[in-house]
Amino acid sequence: MVKRLKIGDSLTTSIKVTKEMFAQFEGEVVHPTYSTVSMVYHMEWVSRNLILPYLEDGEEGMGAAVTVKHIAPSGLDSTVEVIAVVCEVSEREVVTEVTLKNEYGVIGVGEVKQVILPKEVIQKKLKKQDASHA
Repeated sequence: MVKRLKIGDSLTTSIKVTKEMFAQFEGEVVHPTYSTVSMVYHMEWVSRNLILPYLEDGEEGMGAAVTVKHIAPSGLDSTVEVIAVVCEVSEREVVTEVTLKNEYGVIGVGEVKQVILPKEVIQKKLKKQDASHA
């Protein structure tokens, strides 16, 4: 990572809750509210967007771990603000603390860990897995 990402660097993204984000299994809506699955997706998305400007040519970030605590619901058409703040950074790992809020307060908190690898290393790992399935 050429440009150095620092502890405290942050990025905020806002999303509007849609029906596709509702809590559901096998297409059946369980609750008409922002799902934990969508929450994890948006936590990873904002964390990834935070590191993108810092990656060197030939590098890629990969999700390595996510922890999440889904605290409160957020209904259809509500706006969720997703805030990622770098809390740990090394040459090959970045950890962000993520907070999600709607107009009523905090609805979720957690962490996202990303590893930074050369793209060629990722491709080799995938080819090795593909070969083992052949």
